Amino acid sequence: MQRYELMKVALGEAEADLAIVNGSMVNVYTGEVLKGDTVLIKGDRIAYVGKDAGRAISSSTKVIDAAGKTLIPGLIDGHTHLDWPYSISELSRYAIKGGTTTIITETSNIAAVLGYEGVIQFLRSTKNQPIKIFVTAPPMVTISPVTEEHALTVNELRKLLGRKEVIGLGEPYWAGVVDGNQRILDLITQTLKLGKKVDGHSSGARGNKLQAYISSGVSSCHEPISAEEVMERLRLGLFVLIREGEIRRELEAISQIRHENIDFTRLAISTDGIGPRQLINDGYMEFVVQKAIDLGFSPILAIQMATINTAQHFALDDFIGGIAPGKYADIVIIPDLRTIQAEYVISNGQVVAQNGQPVVQPRKHNYPKSIQNSIHLAKSFEAGDFVIPVESSRSQVKVRLIDQVTNLVTREDFAYMPVSDGQLKSDASKGILKVAAIERFHRTGKSFVGLIRGIGLKHGAIATSAAWDCGDIIVVGASETDMAQAVNRVKQLDGGMVVCAGNRILAEISLPVAGLISTQPMETIAGELHALQQAATNLGCNLPDIRITLAVLSTPAIAHLRICESGLFNLRQNKFVDLIVG
Repeated sequence: MQRYELMKVALGEAEADLAIVNGSMVNVYTGEVLKGDTVLIKGDRIAYVGKDAGRAISSSTKVIDAAGKTLIPGLIDGHTHLDWPYSISELSRYAIKGGTTTIITETSNIAAVLGYEGVIQFLRSTKNQPIKIFVTAPPMVTISPVTEEHALTVNELRKLLGRKEVIGLGEPYWAGVVDGNQRILDLITQTLKLGKKVDGHSSGARGNKLQAYISSGVSSCHEPISAEEVMERLRLGLFVLIREGEIRRELEAISQIRHENIDFTRLAISTDGIGPRQLINDGYMEFVVQKAIDLGFSPILAIQMATINTAQHFALDDFIGGIAPGKYADIVIIPDLRTIQAEYVISNGQVVAQNGQPVVQPRKHNYPKSIQNSIHLAKSFEAGDFVIPVESSRSQVKVRLIDQVTNLVTREDFAYMPVSDGQLKSDASKGILKVAAIERFHRTGKSFVGLIRGIGLKHGAIATSAAWDCGDIIVVGASETDMAQAVNRVKQLDGGMVVCAGNRILAEISLPVAGLISTQPMETIAGELHALQQAATNLGCNLPDIRITLAVLSTPAIAHLRICESGLFNLRQNKFVDLIVG
């Protein structure tokens, strides 16, 4: 019936609900700007685009006069992570203001804690929002044996892929694939069998290993950090997304690719995750598109990289990605081709934002108590739980350190540490702190304490329940007593991040949904995260975003010495390694 109504409007035999007249329209299919076309909308779809629309416009049709303005399709973020630290409704509020009407997100963080049921609850939170949210199923690549034991099965994946909003499998990290992890290979096979995409993560893969990874069935990658790496992957048939988000900003470094005489239809821009302060200060995909234009990409190409290119790759272009008959009416009206500033945002045929302000409020999702009770610790922690005993009569031992060389990257290093009272202690004067990973959901009681250098803390401790690719609490500290207090406070909050020192809580944020997501407004979250970072800095932390640094200590996605509840894991050797080595 809806298609029939669209046909009647196109023929001038029925009235449009909404008409946009007199504007210039970016046609992303041909790369043209068409002047003076009228767009007719019926329900949530576009019925007609052209100059012969008069008979379908009546007194009951809402008309937007876009004279002197430009129409572009609703923007698409083709790769991001919405399962931390804010809710879908808060992200949607900022997305619609700037013209982002479709988001494709990973679900790896919530799955690492809650598994299949966590993904289902997350999917429910995306329903009935003013924007479209598609997800990729989590392969749950992990270094954690506990998380692996509860990882997504092929049968669970099959059920997820049967849902229309689940459009593929999300970034199985290349090392596990190439090393032959059978569970991951089975998930890839099942995804391809059902005709859906495998979203890739090829950071650090080169030559034969990169090609072996692509041969597994991976079709995209968002990890290239230079124009050369982008070209290499494009030539091998991958769809490439350039990142400009919270964790990595590579658009400027890669922008030289615009000078290449190539087909750009397999190139897109995305965020790979965007932080609360960045959303508030810069905006969302409108900022990324504007930056691409400012860096010298042609405006039409920049718009295509945030609309039709992504839609085509994920086989969504039958209904999103462009302004054309039969497509969802996702349209942004901007001042001109070079100014990506939303004056009107139309999503699903409805005006959802005007002049940078939402006129439709996203739906707030009520998570069940089971999702808000994910910190299952058998006891309260004490300083003694962070002791590293040494069964040796020697006065010193050689230890393996996590050396934090950037905000994200670690390396393996070694040092000689004194033995005092049969144990190893942190040495903040030399930058060596204790770091622990504590399994928090499956009630295993497992934990591991190691050593880390490069965080910079002189006093206190920092703990978080938001760790990537495992269900652990991660805590670092110069004091075992403060580490215990930080972990206990995370438990009291039912998930969160805490900075403490000298028996005082200095800053904290509550993350009650799966220990990952705050239910507070975006502005409150941004303020609390800023206070956390400031408190960490005041204790000597020399890293720009301690929230991210702690979160990634457990992921196999970033090189190369990591930690989980079962010990230290060397990604280059693909195995657990000893803390005390001599």
